[in-house]
Amino acid sequence: MAYSCTSLILLSFLILYGSLPFSQSNQFCDAGVGYPESTCGFSSTSSSKLLIKGGTVVNAHNQDVADVYVEDGVIVAVRPNIKQVDEDVTLLDATGKYVMPGGIDPHTHLAMEFMGTETIDDFFSGQAAALAGGTTMHIDFVIPVNGSLVAGFEAYKKKAKKSCMNYGFHMAITKWDESVSREMEIMVKEKGINSFKFFMAYKGSLMISDELLLQGFKRCKSLGALAMVHAENGDAVFEGQNRMIGLGITGPEGHSLSRPPVLEGEATARAIHLAKFVNTPLYVVHVMSIDAMEEIAKARKSGQKVVGEPVVSGLVLNDSGLWNPDFITAAKYVMSPPIREAGHDKALQAALSTGVLQLVGTDHCTFNSTQKAFGIDDFRKIPNGVNGIEERMHLVWDTMVESGQISVTDFVQITSTECARIFNIYPRKGAILVGSDADIIIFNPNSSFEISASTHHSRTDTNVYDGRKGKGKVEVTIVGGRVVWQDGELKVAPGSGKYIEMPPFSYLFNGIDKADAKYLSSLQAPVMRFSAS
Repeated sequence: MAYSCTSLILLSFLILYGSLPFSQSNQFCDAGVGYPESTCGFSSTSSSKLLIKGGTVVNAHNQDVADVYVEDGVIVAVRPNIKQVDEDVTLLDATGKYVMPGGIDPHTHLAMEFMGTETIDDFFSGQAAALAGGTTMHIDFVIPVNGSLVAGFEAYKKKAKKSCMNYGFHMAITKWDESVSREMEIMVKEKGINSFKFFMAYKGSLMISDELLLQGFKRCKSLGALAMVHAENGDAVFEGQNRMIGLGITGPEGHSLSRPPVLEGEATARAIHLAKFVNTPLYVVHVMSIDAMEEIAKARKSGQKVVGEPVVSGLVLNDSGLWNPDFITAAKYVMSPPIREAGHDKALQAALSTGVLQLVGTDHCTFNSTQKAFGIDDFRKIPNGVNGIEERMHLVWDTMVESGQISVTDFVQITSTECARIFNIYPRKGAILVGSDADIIIFNPNSSFEISASTHHSRTDTNVYDGRKGKGKVEVTIVGGRVVWQDGELKVAPGSGKYIEMPPFSYLFNGIDKADAKYLSSLQAPVMRFSAS
């Protein structure tokens, strides 16, 4: 009876969200090629009850020393001095450490077919890497099949059968007709997708026109779905690529030179203006340059609802690696928009610390050295993408918190809570609160990390952060109430993951209808006129 009050809250959350503990699987890493048995298993004796003692519980707006009690995958109590009553409760000591919501990565590409190949990390290896780095949920991008959203969704459902943690989906839009418009409604109302991505780059494959962008923005608004853009001027990038080839610049440095920051800034401004014209919220993915960031800052200052998402590579790297004389070393840094020259990284950090940019993703899209070598004679054929899903939490902490640019609560905000709010799954996700899902990390601020391609959990053989060291380390990762990472050991199984549906009309849509009404009332039109007799 000690939990009678919290039980009612728990019951309401279960009714509202349908939250259930992860199912146990009889599969043991049969999809985990490359994982030693000692670091990949699934403990059948793990308790459904957890008690985390003595840690500092950190949410986006406060932190307090408290214990956290979990039953059946859900947090049922957060308060000091919770007594361990049952013998079957697993006890975790978090004294001197932070207890935080698990990270949510808003931007990944697992098992994605792209540029004549497929990303090397699938929904098992990529998620296993995420868990080792303290990320407990990610949102991946579904690519339509021959323009069909339904076919694309079914294909990604199949890819995700081997998942081992929480995941959700965005949907890309690559063409426009009435069938796409109808399928967008199906995605929102039946499939739990509340965001659609439009590529303004990749001419000849994924790129869409301004006309399609307008139609897509209008449809997103009517469905309460968030419009997202990859903002680069695809026509100008195509011209830039031809210019570099004409100059005999065929190596990885040509990739960066062909798509300068001005093209990212132009496309960002254009998308912002069109979103303002439609009056719908806009999310700009992987903001990599000062040019794009300044357009977002200007729009937000004017009151427009624009979200800017930097990614880890843009925050902590510069483009010097692209000029490395070794092709494989240089090619591993190729992504779009490109990693920028020194100075852009510091400016993006400052924008993140002041709220101009709101959350951090990775654009985890990994290819191995063999795949990157497809473009050894032509940078246009190098598959675009870098790693980051495992490294994100550590690098953001070391870069932003250890430097004093943000607080511990800010860290939770930009790595978990704001993503949950934007995609309308807060407080089920992104919080250590009674009724929230028990997706939790125990973080030791006094420990240290070192990143290496030889020890990471991704299947790629390179790492753009190789050799980087820093302070602060995820020591325990808990998903759905189960300890899946502890003492350097992964305890995960293919098929134990869970698809998270995300409802439409997040807080970003608050006030949109009133703004529309105000606009209509301001038109003073049509004017009634009388024809001359």
